[in-house]
Amino acid sequence: MHIVFFADQHAETLGGAQVSMRLQRKYLERAGHTVTVVAPRTHSPRPALHGADLTDPGYLDLPSIPITADREYAMTWPGRSTDRFLDRALTRRPPVDLVHVQADFWGAFIGHRFAHRHGIPAVHTMHNRVDVGIAAVTPLHRPALAALNGWRRTALRGIGAQPGGRDGWAYLTGIAAESRAVTAPSGHFARRLEQHGVFGSVDVIWNGIDDEVRTRVLAGAPADRAPGRPRFIWLGRMSPEKRLLPFLEAVVASDVDADVEIVGGGAQLRAAERIAARARRPGIRFAGRVGYADVLARIAAADAVVQTSIGFETQGMTPFEAATLGTPTVVSDPDIAGELRGGLWAVPEAGADERRRIAALADTLRIAATDIAARRAPEPDPQVAADFQQSSRTAAMLAVYERALAR
Repeated sequence: MHIVFFADQHAETLGGAQVSMRLQRKYLERAGHTVTVVAPRTHSPRPALHGADLTDPGYLDLPSIPITADREYAMTWPGRSTDRFLDRALTRRPPVDLVHVQADFWGAFIGHRFAHRHGIPAVHTMHNRVDVGIAAVTPLHRPALAALNGWRRTALRGIGAQPGGRDGWAYLTGIAAESRAVTAPSGHFARRLEQHGVFGSVDVIWNGIDDEVRTRVLAGAPADRAPGRPRFIWLGRMSPEKRLLPFLEAVVASDVDADVEIVGGGAQLRAAERIAARARRPGIRFAGRVGYADVLARIAAADAVVQTSIGFETQGMTPFEAATLGTPTVVSDPDIAGELRGGLWAVPEAGADERRRIAALADTLRIAATDIAARRAPEPDPQVAADFQQSSRTAAMLAVYERALAR
């Protein structure tokens, strides 16, 4: 079977959806299938962190324009010119059996236009709660969502029953309109999609962890905790919805005697470094962007991962990766806490006031540091480790594919 993934960003850029697509491709190809990943060409001069070849024939890069200062993220305009480029490029590959859209913006438009144009079944994975994400980055989120819905109706004209709403749920309903199946990476997001009428029955398929890399990391990990101060690690894209800056303010407010490692990059890096410098906390260290195996090794070596976004994540991969590696998590998002089923310190809900949220996180960091020092940290649920491995996730997705093809 030839499956074509459609993404908003190149699979070799930073992000949980990109990690997930790389793993899905690896395990689908191992099962004997062909996968092509269609996405905007990245303009970043930074080489791939995990040894990937950007000229890999499995990547079909679309003409694009950079949309971030570091030129890593790009956009391809969905329209007839892109349609023609895509159709020509795919004639040099095997016939397409299934389209799997794993995008929320231009990649979704391009993917569903392609599926509709050629009468190919489409499966859609929802990676993004667009209303919360847009609200986190602009105070003009309502007119932005209205404009996005207008763009969606224009780009997908004639494709399914396009709703006339102006909010995030109308938008997601529109981009899923002709899908034969919709999946979500968590139970809590799947329930919200169903409750808001995005799709009748949403399959829950977690994003996974590479089985082989996990095995290697665990084999190299020490049997006992290394001596020293409690070690916290924060990982992710440095953008407002991820709440890195409030986390650093909570570290300062907690006055916790711990080492804090920050892994990742993004627009808020300089602001984060300024907070650390003003606090004169030598225990805060910025590791930059590191490769996938190194990320997992750092998670396994830490005493706790810290998850700080609230209401934005449709899964939140790092707490699940941590649980799979035996590392507990300080969890700010109650939905993620519920899905993890244990092995965590839950930050008490503090409403929408950011100062109260920071204070609640600072209190939880102190409790976690005390528990770690006393060797009474909570242990993750072992069933999460079994359910989060990519081999099991690929088997579940193949069942969805077979159902979509049989309809």
